[in-house]
Amino acid sequence: MNKKFPDGVYPVMLTPFTDENEVDYESLGKLVEWYITSGAAGLFADCQSSEMFFLSLEERVEIARFVKEKAAGRVPVVASGHISDSIEEQAAELNQIAGTGVDAVILLTNRLAAEGESDEVWLENLKKLLAELPEDTALGFYECPYPYKRIISPELLKWCANSGRFYFIKDTSCDEEIIREKLEAVKGSSLKLFNANSSTLLETLQMGASGFSGVMANFHMDLYAWLCSNYENSPEKARKTADFLTIASLIERQVYPVNAKYCQKLLGNFHSIHTRTKDASLLNATAKSEIEQLMRLTDDIRQNIMGGEQR
Repeated sequence: MNKKFPDGVYPVMLTPFTDENEVDYESLGKLVEWYITSGAAGLFADCQSSEMFFLSLEERVEIARFVKEKAAGRVPVVASGHISDSIEEQAAELNQIAGTGVDAVILLTNRLAAEGESDEVWLENLKKLLAELPEDTALGFYECPYPYKRIISPELLKWCANSGRFYFIKDTSCDEEIIREKLEAVKGSSLKLFNANSSTLLETLQMGASGFSGVMANFHMDLYAWLCSNYENSPEKARKTADFLTIASLIERQVYPVNAKYCQKLLGNFHSIHTRTKDASLLNATAKSEIEQLMRLTDDIRQNIMGGEQR
């Protein structure tokens, strides 16, 4: 098994913007520190939570470079950043991301075939893309829900694991049985599975999943880190924590990522809640109050589970 990518939480990173719609690198630096001090095992930059489809290639490359430099070797940084349709353009994007020195380049599963195309087409396109990427570049997958969700079959994942080039998959199937089959398919390989879904997280950790990589780490990163580290030695507390995290994750159905940015602003990390994907004004006074209530409740859970220590 690979040790380059430790088990635990890989938060899908937000991209802070100024009110003038520029990337706010001061806030991004604070966010990197918050993730790491809260117990992140690694960082996932240039993903959907980063609003990657609304970033220029120059911005995607600079964000990956900045995060890698800011992490300073303390945790691995993985990054995606390919949004084009053609394999040739994707290869160009991914090679630029690889050039930033990130520890792994993450491929979006829905970029390798159109929604109606077969797994055979998907695999042929993957082979074409692999031929254009440096062989010494560690790779991974992200089952990104936008513009459509493409879940990798266990059979395809086994092929990828056997290729020796893949180390990471962010699974968004939200299905325990599918994850069980995937874990069996990659058993003994260097490919690690990170679940994006809070509701199935504890059960899939018990099956052998390597950790969590989901949006709710942007609200209470430390509780996910605690769960991933303690689910075996503190089963009763782990169950209570997992139950809380499942119910808390329903807040995502508000106006994400505006609500996560509001949380980060309350924590003192962000100056603005501006996003490029949604109008920040959609997060009305009631929605803001719900975030504030969640943060107070999180403090109570933290007190009961971790003795109040926020890492």
